[in-house]
Amino acid sequence: MSKFTIQHLGIAVVALLLVVAPFALAGQDYVLRLLTMAATYAIAVYGFNIILGLTGQLSLAHGGFFGIGIYMVGLLTTKQEWPFWAAFAAAIVTTAVLGFLCGVVALRTREEYFAIFTMAVGFIIYLVLSRWESVTNGMNGISGIPFPEGFGIVDFENPIVMYFLVLLFLAAAAYITHAIRRSGVGRTLIAIRTSEDLANSIGVNVGLNKQLAFAASTTFAGIAGGLFATVQGFVGPTSASVNLTFELLMFILVGGLGTVMGPIVGSFVVTFLFETMQDFQSYRFIVLGPVIIALVIFAPRGIVGYLNAFVARRRRARARRSGTSAPSVQDRGPSPEEPAGSSPSDTRGAS
Repeated sequence: MSKFTIQHLGIAVVALLLVVAPFALAGQDYVLRLLTMAATYAIAVYGFNIILGLTGQLSLAHGGFFGIGIYMVGLLTTKQEWPFWAAFAAAIVTTAVLGFLCGVVALRTREEYFAIFTMAVGFIIYLVLSRWESVTNGMNGISGIPFPEGFGIVDFENPIVMYFLVLLFLAAAAYITHAIRRSGVGRTLIAIRTSEDLANSIGVNVGLNKQLAFAASTTFAGIAGGLFATVQGFVGPTSASVNLTFELLMFILVGGLGTVMGPIVGSFVVTFLFETMQDFQSYRFIVLGPVIIALVIFAPRGIVGYLNAFVARRRRARARRSGTSAPSVQDRGPSPEEPAGSSPSDTRGAS
């Protein structure tokens, strides 16, 4: 079986598990709710994957834009009595526009200065949401966020129906990421990640492409935040904290930076690890910290990247035994999981 087939088989298995999970968990609403939350996180992580995994820019404002999506939906539906879908559309547009405008300033910086600036942006968003009590209710948060309107066709108060709504957006996020990676846009972003000066010398508009990538990442965060608001029903400013940004970063590092399936694998695995350790909430990072360090050292491209490298080694070994050579990247094109621009033997991190 070729690597191409194995990887597509892996995607099919993950998709099948996600589809059958709610039926296998019939009657276990809490576990299903946890799955739904993990799926919303995964959507936000796909945004992280675009700005960090493909473009190589570490944004620490991601949790803040996730919070903007939450509060746009929460405030518009509870205080202004907007329909959910109108509030959700407003959240998407707002995070996209703010992300693009923020990128105008943020992306004039590089490397650690970019990370510091975006962390400051994240702190500002958190402070606004937590201190502007007359608008956001401050630390009291927002309660009574309604479910989406089903227009008499579906009932989103049903946990299974709500799960599949989030899963539909998750599938769209995965497909968009896959399409970007295989397109000229993806190759442009990877060229910027490799060397901005080199990309600029060959005619790439580095600034505009970085702004668009940043706006795309914040849009994913806004979508995830809007869905998270209706899934939870009650949210507070901690949902927009910098701590959340680092949790999302952990998800992508565990799953696989720059891969298509990494956000899903990392989000679901770490979310359930957190859940099993909820009785040790204050100490969970003491246990998970060494695990993350070991993962970064021995599997710098995360779980999915490690599996890709393992399959590539087995494939080359079979090719040597049969006296043939494995096809090059140029011959077979980028696989659905291998970061574009890398060879099968490249086991380095994608960033």
